[in-house]
Amino acid sequence: MADDKRKSRELLGKTIVSKNGRKFGEVGDIIFETKSGELIHMVIANPTPYTEKLELEKDRNGRFLIPFSAVIAVGDFMVIAEEDII
Repeated sequence: MADDKRKSRELLGKTIVSKNGRKFGEVGDIIFETKSGELIHMVIANPTPYTEKLELEKDRNGRFLIPFSAVIAVGDFMVIAEEDII
């Protein structure tokens, strides 16, 4: 369990890009289901102008959200399938 917490913290600050190379911003926070630990959304920090033009879901503070289900790869970058979010 401690490894899971460490690993999720490692996602914070990673640059979010689509598989086509479009930059969305950085992972600012992660929203998860407390009972199951399931990752639900990533909160975008420092959204790019491209991101701001999209009609993405927002949290109650107006921050852009990307469903974690759109993530297709994690490495140096958080790679998402853009077609899964728009």
